[in-house]
Amino acid sequence: MQKEIKIILSLAILLSINLSAFDIKKKSGDVDTKLKIYGFSQLEARAGNGVIKDDQDADVLFSAQRVRLGVNYQADKVFGKLFLDFNKPHEDNGGIGLPDMIKDAFVGYMYNNTLYAKIGVMKMPHGMSFTMPGWNLDVVERGFDKKLAMERGTGIMVSGRGIGGNGNKVNGYEMGHERPWHGFGYDIMVANQAGRSGAVINAKKGDDNAYAIRAMYDNGEILHTELSYALSAHAGGLKEKSLAYKSINFGVDSHFGKGNGKFEYFDSQNIKGVDGWDESSYAITGTYYVTNTLELALKHIQGSAEKSNHKTDLGNTYIGFNFYLAPFNNKMSRSEKRKRNAQRIQLNYVVASGDKKEWNGLGGYKDNAILAQYQYKF
Repeated sequence: MQKEIKIILSLAILLSINLSAFDIKKKSGDVDTKLKIYGFSQLEARAGNGVIKDDQDADVLFSAQRVRLGVNYQADKVFGKLFLDFNKPHEDNGGIGLPDMIKDAFVGYMYNNTLYAKIGVMKMPHGMSFTMPGWNLDVVERGFDKKLAMERGTGIMVSGRGIGGNGNKVNGYEMGHERPWHGFGYDIMVANQAGRSGAVINAKKGDDNAYAIRAMYDNGEILHTELSYALSAHAGGLKEKSLAYKSINFGVDSHFGKGNGKFEYFDSQNIKGVDGWDESSYAITGTYYVTNTLELALKHIQGSAEKSNHKTDLGNTYIGFNFYLAPFNNKMSRSEKRKRNAQRIQLNYVVASGDKKEWNGLGGYKDNAILAQYQYKF
């Protein structure tokens, strides 16, 4: 009993310390090694008819969106990552070959910033907002267009960043455009079927494959733009002889002083392998720092779907703010915002519009909702 109490007290002290991460560095022979331990949790309260189901009586729904712990290891040009979500089941419901709670598990080798490779579980390079870290979002959640992304897959990816530019820092862990690079970038990935995508079902390792390719250009914080194409074969299952799910994504991200603007577009066909079930969407996001600790946020996602020759539309508008409880500094650049998210409160009011009852696309709020989140990160 005393041992358990000591462990609990130690964890309580650990969580109360203001840390960005644990870095352990050592030298093994002539090789410099680094071990980094980090994590974050997102604790939430949600309300409104868009959240509480018709057969439920609760006024408020309490939950957690992400509860994650990660480890990065680097030895010269070799690197690896293990990232777990304790709010996900220890079963392979997605059919990618590893349990759902394993978000990332890969090893890689960096030749230089223009050429490096990874093998394992990682985000497929499709969807600008999806490949941004889940703890670095402008609103409480990504939104219903995330279901059109390929999500994470098990496979191999070859990448490059900052090609043709100067002063670029690349370590191989990057999934999207985390850093304000200068120059061109690319990703090419081959994986098992994209069973974690909302547009792919009945996936099973060995049944078929998914493919994604992405090109991007960065000019510092003022401009990031990317274009990707992805395909997951037999998106409804191999036995069903279903079609391949195909999707194009285009995105632009621009940060200027205290403000940030984003635009993203999806055009997707054969959802869940069904011929003629198509969906497209666009998302517009804007944020602006009012004070050192208060940031206003607005995001609108508009989707159009067609299934069995029946067309519907749905809109979700997120209106709210981000309150940074303990910012490390008063800098408001895109890269510094990542540090500010260590202690953050987000509040959003979601307005649903369009064919709320008839919507035949993937996900989305069919009624209004209130979303509140507290995030702490180390």
